[in-house]
Amino acid sequence: MLHGAGDCDGAGGCYFERPAEKLVLEGYRHWTAGYDTGSVVPWEMAWGLYSDILGGADARIALAQLSYFIRTLGRCVHCPLRAFPFGARHICRDECLTLGLVAANQHRDERSAELCLGGLVCPPRAREVGEAAADFASALSGFGQRLLPIPPGAIEDILMRSGRRTVH
Repeated sequence: MLHGAGDCDGAGGCYFERPAEKLVLEGYRHWTAGYDTGSVVPWEMAWGLYSDILGGADARIALAQLSYFIRTLGRCVHCPLRAFPFGARHICRDECLTLGLVAANQHRDERSAELCLGGLVCPPRAREVGEAAADFASALSGFGQRLLPIPPGAIEDILMRSGRRTVH
């Protein structure tokens, strides 16, 4: 986990308060909480976040892509997705790699995408998850929401610090 990841710096603001990053991170947290709890309340909260940032019509499209991405990513029953509660000021390994995967797709960074996929899913699932992530990333880009790039070295550091390269 990265402590203080949501802290502000003096020069550029808060990384996780940027709309694109917030849509991915908080959307991931809300959607996984909905699956974990069986409650629609987190999904309604995701709708509120997405519609506030994107407007109703674009929010419907982006949430459909988020839903498909999270559902595809979470299909491995032996490897449940990890997430902090929404609004937390920390970020876990799976959240870092999810942000990295979406950013990599938006910036056509194949190396970072491969690293993130390798850390999130087993090889037989990589193509399906990669395609779902690309669709979600494309939808966000289409609505003017581009994440900052996350270089391969930063992703390698996350994988090294977590003490394992894959979840299997």
